[in-house]
Amino acid sequence: MTPWTERLAELIALPSTADRPDELGRALEFVVGEAGPGFAVRRFASNGKPSALLHPPGADGELRVILNAHLDVVPAPDEQFVPRRDGDRLYGRGAHDMKAAALVMTSVFREVAGELPYAMGLQLVTDEEVGGADGTGHQLAAGVRAGFVVIGEQSGLKVVNESKGICHARLETSGLGAHAAYPWLGENALLSLTAGIGRLLERYPVPAAEAWTTTVNVARIATPNQAYNQVPAAASAWLDIRYPPTDPDFEGRTREEVARHLRKVSGLAATVDALGPPHFADPAGPGVVALRAASRSVGYSGDLLRKHGAADGRYYHALGIDAVIFGPGGDGQHGPAEYVDLTTLQPYHDALVGFLRAFGGSSRSRV
Repeated sequence: MTPWTERLAELIALPSTADRPDELGRALEFVVGEAGPGFAVRRFASNGKPSALLHPPGADGELRVILNAHLDVVPAPDEQFVPRRDGDRLYGRGAHDMKAAALVMTSVFREVAGELPYAMGLQLVTDEEVGGADGTGHQLAAGVRAGFVVIGEQSGLKVVNESKGICHARLETSGLGAHAAYPWLGENALLSLTAGIGRLLERYPVPAAEAWTTTVNVARIATPNQAYNQVPAAASAWLDIRYPPTDPDFEGRTREEVARHLRKVSGLAATVDALGPPHFADPAGPGVVALRAASRSVGYSGDLLRKHGAADGRYYHALGIDAVIFGPGGDGQHGPAEYVDLTTLQPYHDALVGFLRAFGGSSRSRV
């Protein structure tokens, strides 16, 4: 049993989803408590999402390193908040994404933050799964800065220095309502919508296997219909689009420019609700080099990795701050069989400690 197993089980049992603000607060206080006394705790809140930044007393300026962890999870049935151990695997919602990493990072912070020759921080947020604007984004808007950032999302102790951008968009169409028995008297808005989605998927087909390309996920299709025997007069769809920095259709574009592009391809009305840029950290930068070496020192490859999912690193990247993802092993995040590999937690801890103690690269000036 690792030193974190029992406390991790307690943290998993907190259903800290976006629709449960009290549980978000409980999860945050749980982990702040794990850091112990003797640290300054700056508290933030935005749109009902609490967050915190912990650092040694007196470290009021730019922090040399920040360890970033999110404590919110995606919704799940109640049984997934009952942790279950099977050998070296601990199952439960948030076990891998990313409550295990949060506890290990907090343990590392507690152990070494007071002894380092530079100031470091522990950033705890509760909104990453819904975009991060009210956690990491809000703290950066309030002036928080760092020289280098390690985000504890899952990576199997590889170093993720590049992530795709994210676009959340809506397609909408209208038609003419009619009795379903006489469809020729109406115009089915849902059929127009699915045809437009088809055109979009022709432009961005679903890959047969992992590929560093733009993908479009149709997350929801809806009509206002309340009965079977109606031709729908309106229909809408939610799209989750992930894109690499090499895609000129999205990279460097504004929301309105992307919306115009989606309208052109689909032939439908399009609105972009959220647009986050890709993230990239210089593989030759001192932080990346030191972290890869620390991973190798505990028996892992330290390989660089691209990540298809967006994370809070994009908020740092937008300010010219290198941020990477570096987390423990496991699998099944956001699914019914999510688990963390408990055998990776001690090496993960040791790699972080080794990185922080060895990190000697010079800090660049920041915005």
